[in-house]
Amino acid sequence: MTPAAVIPQYLHDTYWWAYVHPNAVRLFERQWLVNVILWGNFARLRDAALAELGESLGGRTLQVACVYGDFTPRLAARIAPGGTLDVVDVLPIQLANLRGKLPAGAPVSLLQRDASDLGLACASYDRAVLFFLLHEMPEDVRRRTLAEAVRVVKPGGEVVIVDYHRPSAWHPLRPLMRLILRWFEPFALDLWRSGLDTWLPAGTPLRAKRTFCGGLYQLVKLPGAVEPGTVEAGPAAGFHVQMGALPAHETFP
Repeated sequence: MTPAAVIPQYLHDTYWWAYVHPNAVRLFERQWLVNVILWGNFARLRDAALAELGESLGGRTLQVACVYGDFTPRLAARIAPGGTLDVVDVLPIQLANLRGKLPAGAPVSLLQRDASDLGLACASYDRAVLFFLLHEMPEDVRRRTLAEAVRVVKPGGEVVIVDYHRPSAWHPLRPLMRLILRWFEPFALDLWRSGLDTWLPAGTPLRAKRTFCGGLYQLVKLPGAVEPGTVEAGPAAGFHVQMGALPAHETFP
C-alpha cells in the first residue's frame, strides 16, 4: 500500500480547529459562513477567479488545496468535454468532504499531495488556481508552494491566485482584520507586509494584479514555467495517495 503524504505539523498546531478536526469540517462547510468570513465577498472573489480561468476549460486544470463553499463545483462545471480537473490537498478529510460536494460523473480527480511538494510532472497542466491558500502557510512553505505551482503549469499557461492583501489605510475593517488575522491566521499578515512577488521563483513576473474591497483581497496571475524544468522542483516527492477519479455514482480561509 502506498503511504499517504505526511500532514505538516503547522496544520496540526495552527489550523486543527479549521481544517483538521472532523468538527471543523462540519462547522465551516456552510456557504453562508464562508461568505460571512469574507465579509460578503465570497461570490465576487469566486467569480473573479473563475472568469480569469475562462468559461470553457479544455486540457488539464489543477486546483491546489480544497476550499469550503462551492468554488470547486463551479470550477468543475467549466471543464470542457475531454478536459480534467485535479484537486490536491494534504488532508484526507478535506478531500473526502469535497468528494461529497461534486456532482456524479464530474471529470475530477482528488489527489492527496503536499502543495509544497506536489510530485507532479513539470509543465503537465494548462492552468492552476490557488484560492485563499497562501495566507495559511509559513513563509518557507509558501515559497515552495508557489514554485511548485509555476513548475507544473505549461509554458503559455497561467496560475491564478486569490488571497488576502493589505487594505487601504482608510479601510474601516483594517483594525479589526488585523486582530482577527493575528489571532486566527498568524501567517496571513505576511501578505500585508509584502507582495506575492516576495515568494516567487526568481524570474517569475506578475502577469496581472487586481485588488478588491478597498485592497483587502487580491487576484494575481502568474505565467507557467518558461520551459519545462526552468523552475526547480521541490524536494523529492516520495509517496502519495491518489484518490482517483470520482465514480459515476458519487457526487473556508
